[in-house]
Amino acid sequence: MTTRHDWRDARRILCVRLDNMGDVLMSTPAICALKASRADVRISLMASRSGAQVAPFLPDVDDTIEYDAAWVKNGSQGNEQDIAAIQQLSRGRFDAAVIFTVYSQNALPAAMMCHLAGIPLILAHSRENPYRLLSHWVRDTEPQQGIRHEVQRQLDLVASVGAQSSNTRLSFLTRQADRHSMLQVLRASQVLQSNGWIVVHCGATAESRRYGASGFSRVLSLLDAGGRDVLLTGSESERKLIDQIIAGSQSTNKRVNLAGRLNLGQLGCLIQDASLLISNNTGPVHIAAAVQTPVVDLYALTNPQHTPWQVEHRLLSCDVPCKYCYRSVCPQGHNACLNGIAPEEVVQAAYELLDNNRQAARVPRSNDSATKREGICTH
Repeated sequence: MTTRHDWRDARRILCVRLDNMGDVLMSTPAICALKASRADVRISLMASRSGAQVAPFLPDVDDTIEYDAAWVKNGSQGNEQDIAAIQQLSRGRFDAAVIFTVYSQNALPAAMMCHLAGIPLILAHSRENPYRLLSHWVRDTEPQQGIRHEVQRQLDLVASVGAQSSNTRLSFLTRQADRHSMLQVLRASQVLQSNGWIVVHCGATAESRRYGASGFSRVLSLLDAGGRDVLLTGSESERKLIDQIIAGSQSTNKRVNLAGRLNLGQLGCLIQDASLLISNNTGPVHIAAAVQTPVVDLYALTNPQHTPWQVEHRLLSCDVPCKYCYRSVCPQGHNACLNGIAPEEVVQAAYELLDNNRQAARVPRSNDSATKREGICTH
């Protein structure tokens, strides 16, 4: 029978996290604990194409295996890449593997891959008895016996085999080369400030986690940025949406559409050098937590365990009966848990985090917004 003491001899450790970039970031404190377990540990990260993007900015990750799993929603087809992934794991001669999952995911398909690759120590949460698939099984009791923050869930997992660290912050290491090229992009967009701007991130991969365009337009109209430029970020596919958001706003602030203009390293620097991030609950929120930039998080309660970790923030959502739906598309079609948030509340939260009490007292309260929230939000 294997014990936690076997992990003290594990030098090559595979960390498996097959969902999204934000999930990888929320696993970084646990990865840090594994890295700190002995001086010569080498950490390999197996991640999806989305998750692998963040690997170059994780100081505790030595190398990356990119893999879009057959049991995770993605565009992969056939089984060739699955067979190739097992062969790659076998060549890696790993001493141990840790499989990080949210409680709604099943770790056993990944455990089977690690088992077939000959990895002797395999640790994961599992609701059902894994028998020989896991050498170290942590019974999954969520959500029936309460829900932990995703970061704490993974810290507890690795602690079960003796891996602990005093550093429980998220990791994202910015690079000066990215900062230099980011400033060049800003200069080309007539942004002359070197830092202190406000970043507004309007996109999200899941439709259920997107605040409405009209709401963002109203936020931009109400926000007195105090001379700070307002920089809007997103993917290239969201560029037209952000153009519409800017066009629908009336403001004296400089508003710049940077959608599709920044790579991930540049985005990390942009967020680190910002005074504030206003965002849907998506990857940039977790980057902000890692680089310690305050966040106004427009938070659909689809996954309550993914709030900003160890960073000053304001969490805005609406208490609706269907809030814990765990769906990527709103089953009711109204996104009330997000769209019921009044733009005035978003601006109020921004002022609080900017420590501008004088402006906070000046936020106008719209009767239209109050009517819109009636029967949706409880405060």
